[in-house]
Amino acid sequence: MSYLLLALAIVAEVVATSSLKASDGFSRLGPSILVVLGYGFSFYALSLVLKALPVGITYAFWAGLGIVLVTLIGIVVYGEKPDLPAYLGMGLIIAGVAIIQIFSRLSSH
Repeated sequence: MSYLLLALAIVAEVVATSSLKASDGFSRLGPSILVVLGYGFSFYALSLVLKALPVGITYAFWAGLGIVLVTLIGIVVYGEKPDLPAYLGMGLIIAGVAIIQIFSRLSSH
């Protein structure tokens, strides 16, 4: 259940971060509301996750998957074009999160 809640927290954070760009400096109401609600729910859910999972594991998933997902949204929605080092870095992030999940004793907490 903790990993499901973590996934929801990550999705909410990604929506909020993506909406932050669309808010145009909080000058557009709709995206600005999504920013506040997304971050609010995300941090609340994250606080619940931390009752059951170690902070290091939780933050590795939160930050790593958030970076990759926000970058993908930037590509699809905003037409951003990452270069080869950006793709390599994201691959390393994904590999790092996978290594933690598969091999770390902390992830089985």
